[in-house]
Amino acid sequence: MKAYDGMYIDGAWRPAAGPDVIEVVDPADGQVIATVPAGTVEDVDAAVRAARAALPAWAATAPAERAARLAALRDVLVARQEEIARTVTAELGAPLKLSQTVHAAVPVAVAGSYAELAATYPFEERAGNSTVLHEPVGVVGAITPWNYPLHQIVAKAAPALAAGCTIVVKPAEDTPLVARLFAEAVHEAGVPAGVFNLVTGLGPVAGQALAEHPDVDLVSFTGSTVVGRRIGAVAAAAVKKVALELGGKSANVILPGADLARAVNVGVANVMSNSGQTCSAWTRMLVHRDQYDEAVELAAAAAAKYGDRIGPLVNAKQQERVRGYIEKGVAEGARLVAGGPDAPRERGCFVSPTVFADVTPDMTIAQEEIFGPVLSVLRYEDEEDALRIANGTVYGLAGAVWAADEAQATAFARRMETGQVDINGGRFNPLAPFGGYKQSGVGRELGVHGLTEYLQTKSLQF
Repeated sequence: MKAYDGMYIDGAWRPAAGPDVIEVVDPADGQVIATVPAGTVEDVDAAVRAARAALPAWAATAPAERAARLAALRDVLVARQEEIARTVTAELGAPLKLSQTVHAAVPVAVAGSYAELAATYPFEERAGNSTVLHEPVGVVGAITPWNYPLHQIVAKAAPALAAGCTIVVKPAEDTPLVARLFAEAVHEAGVPAGVFNLVTGLGPVAGQALAEHPDVDLVSFTGSTVVGRRIGAVAAAAVKKVALELGGKSANVILPGADLARAVNVGVANVMSNSGQTCSAWTRMLVHRDQYDEAVELAAAAAAKYGDRIGPLVNAKQQERVRGYIEKGVAEGARLVAGGPDAPRERGCFVSPTVFADVTPDMTIAQEEIFGPVLSVLRYEDEEDALRIANGTVYGLAGAVWAADEAQATAFARRMETGQVDINGGRFNPLAPFGGYKQSGVGRELGVHGLTEYLQTKSLQF
């Protein structure tokens, strides 16, 4: 076990203000692998003050130079990809292959995209007799989750730095080690002192202090809708800008005539990826009544193949939460066709890949975010019924549509109340905006839309 010390504040690792530490546990076997400092209000204040002091110079730095620092950061992340992947596997439990291909690789693409945007974005433009300026919003407080620990940091820090903002990051307490690696990468890339700061700590202490700090101009949070509401309320009291990426209960709609086997297999893979700990996972599969039984059989067979291929959930609390939802599904009358609530292994925070059939739209497992490897298969009568079910939750983060005719799928997708829709297996695009409708959040991440979240607009009339 390694005991890490210090917070990355003003370009250096500085001793924490308090003596408390957070234990980092490997969820695959329950062993403590490291400790990090539990940040205090004093630590957060020091980080925000450093960010505030660094803001004028960084905001005035030429976009080309900001782009160069981001390009250098991308290169450092490339060089340290294997170390990053192994760190994520240790603290999150993700299989190493997933950590290599997703957790370590996607942040490289995102950082590279903002290096390009910083160099090309029109921070000044003309509108009639006015010059419109796009200026940094100021000091950013970023509170990031554990499920994609490096990606979520980069998805906030890269556009903030490209915009000319300075930032303080409070990573999830379950996965702080890769956040420390990122701080090292920032330092190695030559980002000036105070522009990026890192405080590890607990949400109710360090996270709340960051959201409430009067010198934080924007709070960017990814996590549960419950916590997002609290952060929104805190920010509203200070008329502070927020960007919230929250929960999801996304629908995977398979229209008649689609390639059923492909749609089901890709849909199951989507739910099982990262052990189901993905806010945008297609956890509701909607199938026409005439193909329902075949789809259920295919889904059960596909899920069975993941029994020894997915990692544990992040911690014991999350494991019990997911098992509780599975028990709730059984109690409400859904039919288990794969998996179940029993833990598949004696050690570690594992949950069996689970598929429910005979799920109705009003069931708890069809309405609430489970955040585990649990798929609900629902039947529908016609397209209008499918649309009603797909839109029938408080969430609207993502979704999918499958059809033999791409135009038909596109027409259906246009009517879905959700932030992004994959059509016939469309690939992830790091330049496309990511974010939700309804209670799935406010604002967008990634691409140019993610950059504009960190800008404010001023017009000069001549």
